[in-house]
Amino acid sequence: MPDSLIALEEILSHSPKGNYVLRLYVTGSTPQSSRAIENIKHICETYLSGRYELNVIDLYQQPELARDMQVIAAPTLIKELPLPLQRLIGDLSNTDRVLIALDLDKEKS
Repeated sequence: MPDSLIALEEILSHSPKGNYVLRLYVTGSTPQSSRAIENIKHICETYLSGRYELNVIDLYQQPELARDMQVIAAPTLIKELPLPLQRLIGDLSNTDRVLIALDLDKEKS
């Protein structure tokens, strides 16, 4: 079994229901990467306060993770939990698009 599937199974077995597990893949401290980090942190604090785990992965420092998760562009946000897995590419400035991908409603905050 590939390491990425083992890691996902580990996350699934320990994540409380209703919590979000998000991974944001960036390339260094470029303006687009910085905007993506700022935007997703704002969205998470606004709509998922206390119910999320956000990991920011710099692909310059950990390039093997791009291959493992099949990341072909950066920044890329991957919602691992709750299922289904979702991917978003870009600086995450379109809040409505991010909320739809995360299956969140603006009224749910």
